[in-house]
Amino acid sequence: MELFEAIKTRRSVRKYLDKPVEDDKLQAVLEAVRMAPSWANMQCWRLVVVKDKSVKETLSDLSYVESFFAPKGYKANPSKKALAEAPVVIVLCAEPSQSGVLWGQSYYLVDTGIAAQTLMLAARGQGLGTVFVGVYDEVKVKGILQIPQNVRVVGLFPLGYPAGESKDGPPRKPMQEICFHGQWGEQ
Repeated sequence: MELFEAIKTRRSVRKYLDKPVEDDKLQAVLEAVRMAPSWANMQCWRLVVVKDKSVKETLSDLSYVESFFAPKGYKANPSKKALAEAPVVIVLCAEPSQSGVLWGQSYYLVDTGIAAQTLMLAARGQGLGTVFVGVYDEVKVKGILQIPQNVRVVGLFPLGYPAGESKDGPPRKPMQEICFHGQWGEQ
Protein backbone atom coordinates (compact mmCIF):
# COMPACT_ATOMS: atom_id res chain seq x y z
CA MET A 1 0.00 0.00 0.00
CA GLU A 2 1.27 3.46 -0.86
CA LEU A 3 2.24 5.59 2.18
CA PHE A 4 -0.30 8.39 1.76
CA GLU A 5 -3.09 5.88 1.25
CA ALA A 6 -2.05 4.14 4.49
CA ILE A 7 -2.11 7.51 6.29
CA LYS A 8 -5.55 8.43 4.92
CA THR A 9 -7.15 5.01 5.47
CA ARG A 10 -5.68 4.03 8.84
CA ARG A 11 -8.42 3.49 11.43
CA SER A 12 -8.53 2.48 15.06
CA VAL A 13 -9.42 -1.20 14.89
CA ARG A 14 -11.06 -2.87 17.88
CA LYS A 15 -12.53 -6.01 16.25
CA TYR A 16 -10.42 -8.66 14.59
CA LEU A 17 -10.91 -11.74 12.47
CA ASP A 18 -10.03 -15.06 14.06
CA LYS A 19 -7.01 -15.35 11.80
CA PRO A 20 -3.35 -15.47 12.87
CA VAL A 21 -0.92 -12.77 11.75
CA GLU A 22 1.73 -14.27 9.51
CA ASP A 23 5.27 -14.08 10.89
CA ASP A 24 6.55 -12.14 7.87
CA LYS A 25 3.88 -9.45 8.34
CA LEU A 26 4.58 -9.20 12.07
CA GLN A 27 8.31 -8.97 11.36
CA ALA A 28 7.68 -6.22 8.77
CA VAL A 29 5.79 -4.17 11.39
CA LEU A 30 8.51 -4.72 14.00
CA GLU A 31 11.22 -3.82 11.47
CA ALA A 32 9.41 -0.59 10.64
CA VAL A 33 9.40 0.35 14.33
CA ARG A 34 13.10 -0.48 14.54
CA MET A 35 13.73 2.04 11.74
CA ALA A 36 11.82 4.91 13.40
CA PRO A 37 13.80 8.07 14.22
CA SER A 38 14.69 8.97 17.81
CA TRP A 39 16.60 11.42 20.01
CA ALA A 40 20.29 11.21 18.98
CA ASN A 41 19.42 7.84 17.39
CA MET A 42 19.35 6.26 20.86
CA GLN A 43 16.32 4.11 19.98
CA CYS A 44 14.89 4.00 23.51
CA TRP A 45 11.87 1.88 22.61
CA ARG A 46 11.52 -1.78 23.47
CA LEU A 47 8.78 -4.12 22.26
CA VAL A 48 7.18 -7.12 23.93
CA VAL A 49 5.20 -9.28 21.50
CA VAL A 50 2.41 -11.21 23.21
CA LYS A 51 0.59 -14.10 21.52
CA ASP A 52 -0.39 -16.20 24.53
CA LYS A 53 -4.18 -16.10 24.93
CA SER A 54 -4.20 -16.09 28.74
CA VAL A 55 -1.63 -13.28 28.91
CA LYS A 56 -3.64 -11.22 26.39
CA GLU A 57 -6.79 -11.77 28.50
CA THR A 58 -4.92 -10.64 31.61
CA LEU A 59 -3.69 -7.51 29.80
CA SER A 60 -7.28 -6.87 28.77
CA ASP A 61 -8.36 -7.04 32.41
CA LEU A 62 -5.75 -4.40 33.26
CA SER A 63 -7.10 -1.94 30.71
CA TYR A 64 -9.62 0.57 32.05
CA VAL A 65 -10.89 4.11 31.67
CA GLU A 66 -10.21 6.41 34.58
CA SER A 67 -12.97 8.71 35.77
CA PHE A 68 -11.39 11.82 34.26
CA PHE A 69 -11.76 10.27 30.79
CA ALA A 70 -15.38 9.25 31.06
CA PRO A 71 -18.68 10.13 32.69
CA LYS A 72 -19.00 9.26 36.37
CA GLY A 73 -19.37 5.55 36.91
CA TYR A 74 -18.25 4.64 33.37
CA LYS A 75 -15.56 1.97 33.51
CA ALA A 76 -15.71 0.24 30.12
CA ASN A 77 -12.78 0.66 27.78
CA PRO A 78 -13.83 0.20 24.12
CA SER A 79 -10.39 -1.29 23.36
CA LYS A 80 -10.47 -3.76 26.27
CA LYS A 81 -11.99 -6.59 24.23
CA ALA A 82 -9.51 -5.97 21.40
CA LEU A 83 -6.60 -6.79 23.69
CA ALA A 84 -8.07 -10.20 24.50
CA GLU A 85 -9.23 -11.07 20.99
CA ALA A 86 -6.47 -9.81 18.69
CA PRO A 87 -4.02 -12.50 17.58
CA VAL A 88 -1.08 -10.37 18.77
CA VAL A 89 -0.56 -7.59 21.30
CA ILE A 90 2.55 -5.44 20.98
CA VAL A 91 3.53 -3.73 24.22
CA LEU A 92 5.52 -0.58 23.46
CA CYS A 93 7.97 0.33 26.20
CA ALA A 94 10.73 2.90 26.65
CA GLU A 95 13.96 3.18 28.55
CA PRO A 96 13.85 6.87 29.53
CA SER A 97 17.60 6.88 30.25
CA GLN A 98 18.14 6.03 26.58
CA SER A 99 16.60 9.30 25.43
CA GLY A 100 17.04 12.96 26.22
CA VAL A 101 15.54 15.56 28.49
CA LEU A 102 15.58 19.18 27.37
CA TRP A 103 13.90 22.07 29.18
CA GLY A 104 11.85 19.66 31.24
CA GLN A 105 10.61 17.70 28.20
CA SER A 106 11.21 13.94 28.41
CA TYR A 107 11.88 12.94 24.82
CA TYR A 108 11.29 9.22 25.38
CA LEU A 109 7.61 10.11 24.97
CA VAL A 110 8.32 11.78 21.63
CA ASP A 111 10.51 8.86 20.54
CA THR A 112 7.85 6.29 21.39
CA GLY A 113 5.14 8.47 19.85
CA ILE A 114 7.03 8.35 16.58
CA ALA A 115 7.56 4.60 16.99
CA ALA A 116 3.84 4.14 17.73
CA GLN A 117 2.76 6.02 14.60
CA THR A 118 5.27 4.02 12.58
CA LEU A 119 3.82 0.80 14.04
CA MET A 120 0.26 1.82 13.17
CA LEU A 121 1.08 2.84 9.60
CA ALA A 122 3.22 -0.27 9.02
CA ALA A 123 0.34 -2.41 10.27
CA ARG A 124 -2.01 -0.69 7.83
CA GLY A 125 0.49 -1.17 5.04
CA GLN A 126 0.49 -4.92 5.77
CA GLY A 127 -3.32 -5.08 5.66
CA LEU A 128 -3.52 -5.30 9.45
CA GLY A 129 -5.27 -3.13 12.00
CA THR A 130 -4.41 -1.86 15.45
CA VAL A 131 -5.41 0.72 18.02
CA PHE A 132 -3.40 2.58 20.63
CA VAL A 133 -4.46 1.53 24.14
CA GLY A 134 -2.97 3.99 26.59
CA VAL A 135 -4.92 3.44 29.82
CA TYR A 136 -3.90 0.41 31.87
CA ASP A 137 -2.36 -0.53 35.20
CA GLU A 138 1.31 -0.07 34.33
CA VAL A 139 2.65 -1.67 37.52
CA LYS A 140 0.67 -4.86 36.93
CA VAL A 141 1.47 -4.97 33.19
CA LYS A 142 5.17 -4.70 34.06
CA GLY A 143 4.83 -7.50 36.60
CA ILE A 144 3.07 -9.88 34.22
CA LEU A 145 5.59 -9.29 31.42
CA GLN A 146 8.62 -9.06 33.74
CA ILE A 147 9.47 -5.59 32.48
CA PRO A 148 12.28 -3.99 34.51
CA GLN A 149 11.44 -1.20 36.95
CA ASN A 150 13.45 1.43 35.01
CA VAL A 151 11.40 0.82 31.85
CA ARG A 152 8.08 2.57 31.16
CA VAL A 153 5.13 0.94 29.42
CA VAL A 154 3.92 3.55 26.91
CA GLY A 155 1.14 1.74 25.07
CA LEU A 156 -0.53 -1.53 24.16
CA PHE A 157 -1.32 -2.32 20.53
CA PRO A 158 -3.65 -5.20 19.65
CA LEU A 159 -2.76 -6.32 16.14
CA GLY A 160 -4.64 -8.42 13.61
CA TYR A 161 -6.85 -8.51 10.56
CA PRO A 162 -9.76 -6.07 10.89
CA ALA A 163 -13.24 -7.59 11.11
CA GLY A 164 -14.82 -5.17 8.65
CA GLU A 165 -13.42 -1.84 7.67
CA SER A 166 -14.85 1.63 7.96
CA LYS A 167 -14.40 3.61 4.77
CA ASP A 168 -15.16 6.90 6.45
CA GLY A 169 -12.77 8.04 9.11
CA PRO A 170 -13.52 10.53 11.83
CA PRO A 171 -13.96 14.11 10.61
CA ARG A 172 -10.84 16.24 10.41
CA LYS A 173 -10.54 19.95 11.07
CA PRO A 174 -10.08 22.13 7.98
CA MET A 175 -6.46 22.93 7.08
CA GLN A 176 -6.91 26.66 7.73
CA GLU A 177 -7.87 25.87 11.33
CA ILE A 178 -4.69 23.92 12.08
CA CYS A 179 -2.03 25.38 9.78
CA PHE A 180 -0.69 28.93 9.64
CA HIS A 181 1.88 30.35 7.23
CA GLY A 182 4.53 32.81 8.34
CA GLN A 183 3.13 33.38 11.81
CA TRP A 184 0.24 32.33 14.03
CA GLY A 185 -3.14 33.20 12.55
CA GLU A 186 -1.93 33.91 9.01
CA GLN A 187 -3.42 31.93 6.15
